[in-house]
Amino acid sequence: MAFSWILFTLMAAFMQAWRNAFQKQLSTTVDVWGVTLARFIFALPFALIYLSSLYHFSPVTATVQFTTKYWVYIFIAGISQILATALMVQLFKQKNYAIGVGLAKSEAILAAIIGVAFLSDHLSWLAWFGVLLGGFAVFLLSRGHGFTGFSPKTLMIGIGSGLCFAITSLLVREASLELTMLPTIHRAAWVLLSVIGFQCLSMLLYLSLFRRQTLLAMWQCLGLTFKVSVCSFMASLGWFTAMSMMSVPVVKTLGQIEILFSLLISAYFFKEKLAKAEHWGLALVVIAAILVIWA
Repeated sequence: MAFSWILFTLMAAFMQAWRNAFQKQLSTTVDVWGVTLARFIFALPFALIYLSSLYHFSPVTATVQFTTKYWVYIFIAGISQILATALMVQLFKQKNYAIGVGLAKSEAILAAIIGVAFLSDHLSWLAWFGVLLGGFAVFLLSRGHGFTGFSPKTLMIGIGSGLCFAITSLLVREASLELTMLPTIHRAAWVLLSVIGFQCLSMLLYLSLFRRQTLLAMWQCLGLTFKVSVCSFMASLGWFTAMSMMSVPVVKTLGQIEILFSLLISAYFFKEKLAKAEHWGLALVVIAAILVIWA
């Protein structure tokens, strides 16, 4: 179990890279809120099946008890992830695919700062170095494209997305820590179902009342919407479980390996050219990942 968080993180990073790729495709025909809902709409039944299967194959006798803090964390985390996703989709419209992901990867550094300052997290100097090195690697990866079309607006959207993702990750871990009566895997599964359930139902209600044409557009892209949901569920399953086991900054720094997957998808799926500086950036991402694992 000591290194299980590494496997869950790698799975999450790989599936998130594909989810972002499919979201980019979907964003060409569906608006921001429809692309955001696509993350959750089919993920909810998968989360229910996963939790039920977990209790069937690995039963526990303890009864789950939800505190008020738990629901506050779920509510804020759910809202933050919706906003983060909407901003990420906006990034796809501002920059190319690889840079959109890169700018939002400020999440790891922001999570480290917020976690240490407000949530009593502790990082060793080696872990801090790994987190900062990972952030610098992301900068190199974005710089590799020469900042073509770069603007303060792009920067603000990217940092805003990273901040919202950081808040989501930190509060997901806090919600999981509230369920001390359960094993780690079961805690993560309950948090996953709670967050996805809140997000799916709230967004379905909003779009049904105010943006029915968005739901129609999603129905016309049902196959692509399903791909986004499946990849999102698998990614969230990995992230939530890893963050229930290990501190968020460490998980997210290792998770920056997603950028490697994203750049490969960018090059071979979207036919976007990679710059030389990206080789250095990718090498530093790998080094940062190794540092946080050692730490």
